[in-house]
Amino acid sequence: MPELPEVETVMRGLEARLLGRRITRAELRRPDLRWTVPPSLPSVLQGAEVASFRRRAKYILMRLVGRQSVLIHLGMSGRMNLGTVGQNEAPPAHEHLLIETEDGTRLGFVDPRRFGALDLLDPAHEDSHKLLAGLGPEPLGPDFDAAHLACVLAGRNTPMKAALLDQSNVAGLGNIYVSEALFRARISPERRAGDVTKPEIALLVAEIRATLTEAIAAGGSTLRDYAQPSGELGYFQHNFKVYGRAGEPCERCPGPPGCSGIVRIVQSGRSSFTCPSSQP
Repeated sequence: MPELPEVETVMRGLEARLLGRRITRAELRRPDLRWTVPPSLPSVLQGAEVASFRRRAKYILMRLVGRQSVLIHLGMSGRMNLGTVGQNEAPPAHEHLLIETEDGTRLGFVDPRRFGALDLLDPAHEDSHKLLAGLGPEPLGPDFDAAHLACVLAGRNTPMKAALLDQSNVAGLGNIYVSEALFRARISPERRAGDVTKPEIALLVAEIRATLTEAIAAGGSTLRDYAQPSGELGYFQHNFKVYGRAGEPCERCPGPPGCSGIVRIVQSGRSSFTCPSSQP
């Protein structure tokens, strides 16, 4: 599933091509995504001018002048493909929404597994939407700091990995970037959340911010389906320190016998990657 850096990159790509453009055609080809798409979506889009974009956690909000906002979630395999009208004779497979604009831009929402979502929401009450209500602060925003993280971790018996993936604690963090940030902060993903010290929390906040910022600058991480709206792949996967690198040496450790390298563990059915020697 695309995580925060990938969603931010997609949003910026859409913004660059669609901001201020008027939509001349909107066609919903399949409404049965993760949730049923509102049948009024094409009529809301048709003729509308794109006012602005916003990312909230792993959701993209496309605001329209004088109309409802469109909520987009990419799900497990969703992609937003930007091109030019007439560029392809046949629409791509699994393209569920088509948007065309006055300048000839073509946008298609492609989702083979149909775990993505499209919805409409009141622009004056976006954060009250059922998918956005209850989300914690943005990890790159001013409300996410050491004081906040210390508060939500205090007394918690849950492992650190699970605490950071809890979207009510902090919004948008996913499996890849939590593994990477915990390694950078030298904290085990299995560590009891309530035992992490204030200095460690301060370092972790800084490393979360740094990891996400670097990943966004790299266009995200392409592991399977993800690509930018332009079709370009992300390349932050080449900078992974632990994720997907089980059995490889840890960059901080001298190797055996003191360190056997990076290991993969399973937490709540999901893979975590860690160096037991440098992440106590």
